[in-house]
Amino acid sequence: MAHAVQLRTRPAPDPAQRSAASLRSAPSLRSAAATGPALRVRVLLQVLRRVLRRLPSVLSTACVTLAAVAFLLLAIGPHVLGYRTATMLTGSMAPGINPGDVVVSVPKPAAEVAVGDVISYHIPVQDHRVETHRVIEVTRDANGRLAVVTKGDANTGADPWVATLDGDTVWQTQAVVPHVGSWIRALRAPLVQGGVFWGALGAFVLIALWRIWSPERDEDLAADRDEHRDEEAEPAHG
Repeated sequence: MAHAVQLRTRPAPDPAQRSAASLRSAPSLRSAAATGPALRVRVLLQVLRRVLRRLPSVLSTACVTLAAVAFLLLAIGPHVLGYRTATMLTGSMAPGINPGDVVVSVPKPAAEVAVGDVISYHIPVQDHRVETHRVIEVTRDANGRLAVVTKGDANTGADPWVATLDGDTVWQTQAVVPHVGSWIRALRAPLVQGGVFWGALGAFVLIALWRIWSPERDEDLAADRDEHRDEEAEPAHG
């Protein structure tokens, strides 16, 4: 028995439906374009503007922090932690210690001083200044007291004296901070001290006024509103 075959035909789409579908897909295309390279560039520029606006505040905070740390290490630290600091004035210990470097010394029992140690001591002649040189010989004076012969690493000969170590301890070099001593000596000049004081005061006032009158907050709020509008313009998917 022959069976009739029924053919199914798909109705032609209505032009009105095609138009509605096109309208629905148009926001998706605009959203895709908005989330493309142009949006990434705009976001990058916004971030860059915010970083540049905050740069003066960051730099001022860093300078204040650095000054505070230096003050604690050079002025407070020796009294609390028991070390000493001194600025090297000559090149007699170059290249290990150069003029302008800060020498950090810690106490060491005098009986343990050995050849090769770098110590700071008062020289026994002339102005009795503090010298920082290397021990090249440990000996005794005429009274049997511990004494040393020293020499600068950059000098060709030993120092022309024998230094007696009075007391139970000597100051041995433990660390060297390059160039800091030059800055300290420069800051001690009256003209420089006055310039630094008034310059820092003026900078603080300018930064404070800038933070009060800066349009940063208004610009950030406007940028946030723009981003919020972009998110609301994106159609819901799913």
